[in-house]
Amino acid sequence: MKKTTLFFLSAALWISCQKSGQKNLLADAQWLVGNWENKAPEGQFSEIWSQGENGTLNGKSYFIVNKDTLFSEKIELSQKDDAVFYTATVKGQNNNQPVAFKLTASKSGELVFENPKHDYPQKIVYKKVNDDSLVAIISGSQQGKQSLEQFPLKRAK
Repeated sequence: MKKTTLFFLSAALWISCQKSGQKNLLADAQWLVGNWENKAPEGQFSEIWSQGENGTLNGKSYFIVNKDTLFSEKIELSQKDDAVFYTATVKGQNNNQPVAFKLTASKSGELVFENPKHDYPQKIVYKKVNDDSLVAIISGSQQGKQSLEQFPLKRAK
């Protein structure tokens, strides 16, 4: 009995040590933190990213035309075990339920998230151009045709 108890305690300690040594995959996304915007004659698109609890990154984006918000979403970048997820909740879409996109590629200044089962987009990419600009790209099949939209953003001063 003592050997069994000792075995389970040792196993639990080993597992907890393994989890505490888990790599923080969200560290590669810290460059997103800040206020980003694109002012154009059509309106203003903005994304705001902040550090959340438990290492998550919280974001929100919106598109405003003549003081009317035409689009808004809440975003969370979170790590679950060895995977990172971009989870978006868009007001008025998907019954206001969150949609998760899994990080499929990450390199210096670029994050690629995918969800092939989502209607549109199926792919979301963030590319850091420099410290003060980035491009967000959404793409996938939309109504049977391939579509790609780019959103260049500058850091708000």
